[in-house]
Amino acid sequence: MPLLVNLRHLADKDLEVQGELDPQELDIETKDELVRVGGPLSYDLAVQQLDQNLLLRGTLALTLDCQCVRCLKPFKFPVRIPSWVCDVPLAGEDKAAVVNDCVDLTPYLREDTLLAFPQHPLCKPECAGLKEAGKTPEKPASETDTGPSPWAELDKLKL
Repeated sequence: MPLLVNLRHLADKDLEVQGELDPQELDIETKDELVRVGGPLSYDLAVQQLDQNLLLRGTLALTLDCQCVRCLKPFKFPVRIPSWVCDVPLAGEDKAAVVNDCVDLTPYLREDTLLAFPQHPLCKPECAGLKEAGKTPEKPASETDTGPSPWAELDKLKL
């Protein structure tokens, strides 16, 4: 069920809304094989009507099932937006659709949550990547190569 707020309830007082949205309700398409929505989006919001706008403030949290881009190891990535603020216009060009005095806030939660997704998910910042079985890590070329420097050939040029 989408997150709907009745504007009649906001006329009297501000609302506090808490709950979860299933991944199917969020309708998030990551188009990234390494990042998938792993659970529901939890929200704890204060909703306030200011003239022709709704002001949303609160926290959003979601867990992603990711694969590390370096080692391909699966891991959980928590997305947490602790001080989320959103202005939802009720009039003008970008106004939110009002159906039976209710406004669906789901698209606004989806958009800002999607912006918090990792672009290159890493299981840990110091991940070294894939390791081949039975091989020792190779030393950088500067340590193993004792041949002449490529710059030596340039020094021989007569300009």
